[in-house]
Amino acid sequence: MNSPEAQTARRVDFGHRIMVTRTGGVALRWRVRPLIICALLGALTVAVTIWALTRGEYPLTVWEVVAALANDPDAGFARIVVFEWRLPRVLAAVTFGAALGVAGAVFQSVTRNPLASPDIIGFSTGSYTGALIVMILIGGGYAQVAGGALAGGLVVAALVYLLAWRGGIQGFRLIIVGIAISAVLGSINVWLMLTARLEVAMTAAVWGAGTLTAITWAQAGIGSLVVLVLLVGLAAAARGLRQLELGDDAAAATGVRAEPVRLVVMVIGVALTATVTAAAGPIAFVALAAPQIARRLARSPGIALVPAAFTGALLLAGADLVAQHLLPQSFPVGVVTVIVGGGYLIWLLIREARRRV
Repeated sequence: MNSPEAQTARRVDFGHRIMVTRTGGVALRWRVRPLIICALLGALTVAVTIWALTRGEYPLTVWEVVAALANDPDAGFARIVVFEWRLPRVLAAVTFGAALGVAGAVFQSVTRNPLASPDIIGFSTGSYTGALIVMILIGGGYAQVAGGALAGGLVVAALVYLLAWRGGIQGFRLIIVGIAISAVLGSINVWLMLTARLEVAMTAAVWGAGTLTAITWAQAGIGSLVVLVLLVGLAAAARGLRQLELGDDAAAATGVRAEPVRLVVMVIGVALTATVTAAAGPIAFVALAAPQIARRLARSPGIALVPAAFTGALLLAGADLVAQHLLPQSFPVGVVTVIVGGGYLIWLLIREARRRV
């Protein structure tokens, strides 16, 4: 019989939707609804990815996909179709969607504003500019483009941060400065495209729409690994981020240094955005919509990182399925996210305006 210290006791209070887990001397409190929502979102994402793996010029059944994923020796050609042709794109859609969802959650939590996301406040545009400079002016492979995207995102983030600083960072000021910087960078990006060689400009234009078409195992694998490392780093700073949602004074009262924590999580958010941009181009509006959708589904008091990651993964995986297979012709996934996200942004602006009246 196990000792009392090794036993795990669980108590679920459905009235307050709290589950307390005690193992030894450690007690963990979990909100039940976010756990259920994450499980449902995960199941839907798996269903969407399996469906995506069955679609294409060489159609497969669900059982053929499952057999290929299970490394069944009888899977035959289906295993080549799944692993070599389709799985890198599906893996990238799920991983990059989660990264964008978490990046958006970070910036919306730091600024306490639902309009704050990397694509709105200019960080995605900065990553795009950095990648374009490497692609058009310098040249290079995926590693060089990734480095340019990260450098561009960090430079723009630092510039926005400094211009918005007035004895501290205020969310609305950060958004306004970011929108202005994004407009300037948009003009620079157009100039870069117009002065580039035709074949380079065409490649950059397709990539700039946000696409997962040319994703390889190298890009999906490296990108997923980088995203995983960044998420682990963000998990270490999650407590400080939650305290910042209460305000700088309340965070300081609990021993959290506001500005260092804010700077660290913003750098991680920019790095997540740059990782996705380097591999797939600037995919718009997933980072904006995923945290708010997750917040409403989970009914959390603040921006929840884990539900935002699951929501972002489902949004991008679903958008890529629609863009690739459910429209009359194939489009870059960024076209679908812009259409859906544009409608969401209009709704969000109307809602915020009504709240201020």
